[in-house]
Amino acid sequence: MKDEIRKNEIFSGLVTVSPFLVRIDGRSFHSLTKYLEMEKPFDERFCNAMVETCKSLLEESGLNPLFAYTFSDEINMYFSHAPFGGRVEKIDSVAASFASSILTSILNPGAPLAADARIIPSPGPFVIDYLADRQAEAWRNLMNAYCQHALVQEGNTSREASVILKGMKSADMHEMMFGKGVNLSKTPAWQRRGVMVYWSEYEKTGYNPIEKTQVTVKRRRAEIGRELPLFSTVEGRKFISLLIGNPDADSDTDPFDLPV
Repeated sequence: MKDEIRKNEIFSGLVTVSPFLVRIDGRSFHSLTKYLEMEKPFDERFCNAMVETCKSLLEESGLNPLFAYTFSDEINMYFSHAPFGGRVEKIDSVAASFASSILTSILNPGAPLAADARIIPSPGPFVIDYLADRQAEAWRNLMNAYCQHALVQEGNTSREASVILKGMKSADMHEMMFGKGVNLSKTPAWQRRGVMVYWSEYEKTGYNPIEKTQVTVKRRRAEIGRELPLFSTVEGRKFISLLIGNPDADSDTDPFDLPV
């Protein structure tokens, strides 16, 4: 019977190979913003909760991604090695459930939060183009959020504001907010470009009781980057190449020493 059951687990044998990305998206988070009375158009408390969730994914989940990039209710993790033998169902389910659990415990939203996850194979330089696209989505999200909020504050309903903004070009949205005294290009970097949580090496001095000598060992910890370059630029591509350990990049350079 056990063999029959396993045979009916039709996707349990589906595997992926590295490198790949896992994207986690929050499900129905609009109710969360109302329950917690979050600030609009952006709430720094929510951003910090997403960043802490990314740190936990790196340090505690057992998934061991190289980094996690987050904006809004989205997290993108990059893997150079596949956990769980590359089993797609297990990677997706652990990633989504772990992120949901951590975020629920941080925010205490009154009801459990849920997320979904998907795997995106990332051969060669694809990861750079992918992250540039997601960062561009962060910018689009920012423009829409600021414009939507401004229109609602002027007395429009959310639906009316959506109708006004539908099809509006980015330049027009930028100009609209500039006319209301807000320069979108000067908004906080974490709103415009997202946040990166990544591994960083550091040296730790200890004592070897056997040899009775001081020793220096390398350790790693999760660091937070809130001032990101544009991933579509030369500096941005170099930044991501350093994070993924591209042999063509300068391994002695800290990615956050690059100009932004």
